[in-house]
Amino acid sequence: MANESDDEIPDLVLTDDRKVPITVITGYLGAGKTTLLNYVLTEQHGKKIAVILNEFGEGDAMEKSMSVGENGNLYEEWLELRNGCLCCAVKDNGVQAIENLMVKKGKFDYILLETTGLADPGPIASMFWLDEDLCSDIYLDGIITMVDAKYCQKNLDEVKPDGSLIEAARQIGLADVIIINKIDLISQDELQTLKTNLRSCNSFSKIIETTKAKTNLEDILDLNAYRSLDSHSLFSDRGFNEDRKHKIDKTIRSITIDLEGELNKTKLEHFLQDLLWEKKINNKENKPTEILRLKGVLTLENEDICYIVQAVNELYDFQTTSWRDNPKINRFVFIGKNLEKSVLENHLYQCKVKS
Repeated sequence: MANESDDEIPDLVLTDDRKVPITVITGYLGAGKTTLLNYVLTEQHGKKIAVILNEFGEGDAMEKSMSVGENGNLYEEWLELRNGCLCCAVKDNGVQAIENLMVKKGKFDYILLETTGLADPGPIASMFWLDEDLCSDIYLDGIITMVDAKYCQKNLDEVKPDGSLIEAARQIGLADVIIINKIDLISQDELQTLKTNLRSCNSFSKIIETTKAKTNLEDILDLNAYRSLDSHSLFSDRGFNEDRKHKIDKTIRSITIDLEGELNKTKLEHFLQDLLWEKKINNKENKPTEILRLKGVLTLENEDICYIVQAVNELYDFQTTSWRDNPKINRFVFIGKNLEKSVLENHLYQCKVKS
């Protein structure tokens, strides 16, 4: 059987040169990532998905490893499952598994990568976003964060001794889609409060409510979160509301800034470098601003096209798209810690082209 499978590989490689989207699935311990991926691997949903499971090493006994296969075994090699999906378990960031997977290119349309419950998805997302070698075969489609409806707020209220952001907060701040799982365990009032708090942390992401992690796969695939999109859909399709009131959270918050006029790209890049690389932008308490995620739609000087800026931790990138029938605007969404709206507004104002 192995030889027959190997014989098929060259044809698959030669006949399909499309890039494959990869989605990072993250979430705190017990949020339901395993249940979601078990659903992907066992249900007859008609999609060809390669799932990279994270097999936890020693010291990670807080969360069980995921077992799939006929005898509940955990596999390190890629397995083809009965519903057409592929499965592999890893102990690292999954890069080697993906390189091995690309040999089977043509047998799958999507890749889902699970992180450990204690992982910061930022470095993983950055690697798949801008690494030129990896991006020749794949592209980062988005980050899905699962949260436990009953315990999410408790997780967010935790404080590290050194004052740094806890992983649960980073996972929420970086999410393109937040799945609130186990909603049957809380009341409607508690659910509404949780959604309000999640929105205060990340006003940009789409929020999905579910029980037992059963999710419509159309809601978590083909997000195109890191590719050039229509400037209007970049915000409106994900629940963004410019009139939304942002509530300060103990860990992270989300703020939105609108500016009229045109921006000077050189000045804007200097601001982004001071903010993301040099950590020179402080709030009124003189604490450095820490950015998890930044997204913006820009009107640049002497440019008729729409520019989109995105940042994850210290990395940022510009892309272009068409304004179509949308008005030219400058709109930024900042997600992070120690954000001071007036300070950021002042720095952005300095980037404006003087009329």
